[in-house]
Amino acid sequence: MAKVLAAVPRSGLETVLVAVELVLESGHPSTEHIENVQNWLKSAPPLECVTTHLTVKEAPLAETLRYDQLRAEMNHA
Repeated sequence: MAKVLAAVPRSGLETVLVAVELVLESGHPSTEHIENVQNWLKSAPPLECVTTHLTVKEAPLAETLRYDQLRAEMNHA
């Protein structure tokens, strides 16, 4: 309870109340769950989808061998 109340100055009373209500409705109340919901509520809104006339001419290739070579070089450094 104290941990939840301590979050009020950081997140705001409204955010904490909404998080507590959502967690209680889920049926699995815990401080960690409330903190996760608070962070989710405070997170930035998703980016808008942008339409463009640009197209990809060459599909990117997964060059795992190149990655392994770079790792080997870093191990020798």
